[in-house]
Amino acid sequence: MRISPRVIGSALVATLLTQLVGCGTLFWPDRRGQIEGQIDPVIAVLDAVGLLFYVIPGVIAFGVDIATGAIYLPNGTHAQVDPAKLRPAVQPDGSVDRTRLQAILQQELGRHLPLDDPRLIEHRGSTEQLASYGLVPAA
Repeated sequence: MRISPRVIGSALVATLLTQLVGCGTLFWPDRRGQIEGQIDPVIAVLDAVGLLFYVIPGVIAFGVDIATGAIYLPNGTHAQVDPAKLRPAVQPDGSVDRTRLQAILQQELGRHLPLDDPRLIEHRGSTEQLASYGLVPAA
C-alpha cells in the first residue's frame, strides 16, 4: 500500500502546526496575561515533548507559553476592587494616573502590582463598548 505524498505532507504540516502553539495557551487560556509565578510542571513537560520531536517548534511552544504567561501556575485567588474606590486614579480628561492607581491597588489588595512592567497588556475601550455590556460609563 503506497501512501500519497500529499497525505504525508498534510500530516507533517498538521503535526508542526500543533507544536507551534504552546500547550498552556491551548489547555488553560484563562492563565494568559500572568507576568510571573511558579512554572506549571505539566505545561513544561508538554512543551518539552515538542523539543524531543522537533526542536524549533518546541522552542516556539516554550516561547509562546512564557510570553503569554500561560506556563505559570495560577495563584488561585481573584481580586476585585470597588470601582468607586478607583475613581481618584481617573483624571478629568479620562486618562489614568498609574502611580495613584498602583497606590490604591496596593492599599486594597495588599499586593504590589507592577503597572510599569513592559509585559503588561493594556486594553483600551470606549463608551460604546461599555454600553454594549449594559454598563454606564462614568468617570
